[in-house]
Parts: sequence; structure tokens; C-alpha cells
Amino acid sequence: MGGVHGDEPEGVQLATDLLHWLQKNNNLNLKPWILIPCLNVDGYSKAQRTNSNGVDLNRNFQTPDWSPESKAPRYYPGPYPNSEKETQALTNLIETEKPSLIVHFHSWEPCIVYTGQPGSVAAKTLAEDTPYEYKEDIGYPTPGSLGQYGWLSQRTPVICIEAQEKSDLNTLWPIFGPGLQKILRLE
Repeated sequence: MGGVHGDEPEGVQLATDLLHWLQKNNNLNLKPWILIPCLNVDGYSKAQRTNSNGVDLNRNFQTPDWSPESKAPRYYPGPYPNSEKETQALTNLIETEKPSLIVHFHSWEPCIVYTGQPGSVAAKTLAEDTPYEYKEDIGYPTPGSLGQYGWLSQRTPVICIEAQEKSDLNTLWPIFGPGLQKILRLE
């Protein structure tokens, strides 16, 4: 999934590149998948982190650690957990489809973060062909995030790829494509 944060075009580009690869390789024996190229369409169209209501979608999930507090307006978690149509739609999808792994694409400081120990294997696979480290924690609390929701509420491991912020968009697929292809294959 890309575009959780509208000001992170790297995530949308990586999701779009993955979609193109999937379309070209539809004859491969792949694990079942669902791809959302851009969750936060309104924010993406305005190049802003938040959605049209000023809510950081990656702080709006209903989690045991959700908090109405935010350190800055760009992290505003919403008036209550799961208040936004985007997070409602995504949580409904996750609860209906029960994925075995959730991967979302962001950009900030380069790393691959997994939430939930079972996700460490896929995170390691994603990191193998990259200069990025994989780790269990991004280094600061993320209450109400997709990672917290997926693992704490659904017991589904979540991986967050943090591409280098302001990357040349043409460099993303060569870096992450091999690992994404590996975790999608049934081998």
C-alpha cells in the first residue's frame, strides 16, 4: 500500500511500480495479494501528509495505544480512533480479507520496520537486496498507526518500508522490487 501520507510520493511510486510488475507477470504463481496504490488520495493531490480533514491516517487506527495527543498538527490523530473514511475502509478490508502480512510504503529515513515478530522474515527478505537495515522499531512511538493496528489488534504482522525521503522516484523499484517479488512468490 502506498500513499498513506500524501506528501510521500515515494510510496505511491513504489506501489505503482509493483502494480506494473504484477500486470506484466500475471502468469507467475504468486501468493494472493491486494494492492492499494494510494490510500490518501486527497492528501496526495495536495502533497500534504494529512487527509482532507487534516488527519494523519497513520495515527487514526483503533489501537490499544491510540491517543488524541499529537506533537504537531501534521500528526493530528483525528477526533477519535477510526474516524476517517480511509481508515474505516482499510480496517474493513483487513478484517474481511485477513491478510497474512501487510506492507506499506513510506519515505523518511531509510529503513524497513516490522511490527510483530512473524514479520521479521519478510522484512529481512526485503532488506537483503537493499542498503537498508530492517528493525523492529522506528525509534519513536506511533500510537494509532497501521503497524500497531495490524499487529496488536489483528495479529497480522506489518512491514513499513521507509524509502529515503525525496528519492529519485526511478530508483525505488530497482532497490525494493527484488525483495517484493520474493515475498510475493509461493516458493
